[in-house]
Amino acid sequence: MLKNIPKILSPDTLKVLCEMGHGDTLVIADGNFPAASIGKNAIVLRADGHSATDILDAVLTLFPLDTYVDHPVHLMQVTPGDDVQTPIWDEYKTIVTKHDQRGADAFSDIERFAFYEQAKHAYAIIATGESALYANLLLQKGVI
Repeated sequence: MLKNIPKILSPDTLKVLCEMGHGDTLVIADGNFPAASIGKNAIVLRADGHSATDILDAVLTLFPLDTYVDHPVHLMQVTPGDDVQTPIWDEYKTIVTKHDQRGADAFSDIERFAFYEQAKHAYAIIATGESALYANLLLQKGVI
């Protein structure tokens, strides 16, 4: 047993987070994200039944965000014409603020298909059971 490890993170997830280096990216994906196809060259970790907010909070307990870039956290933009509200983004900003002094300033957003392209180069994707729409995040790892 280890102390202070969030129980929501599986041993496989802990291993992958440890393997990642400075500048590597991690996607925390909602339940609609095509994790298997986008993640053909990544490690895809399943976190079915868990929310993206709980996974984000647990990951950021262990995972430093990159301080060498202005925006180490990226959200997927809502596609023009979609009438979708994204209250989960405010929850994400609250969680990031708890772990990183930049808070909401750590965020940027990326057009949907550009997000998919960047996600194809991620080191890992955590596929959650999150049901909120446009609840995908891309995190860039920093140094300790």
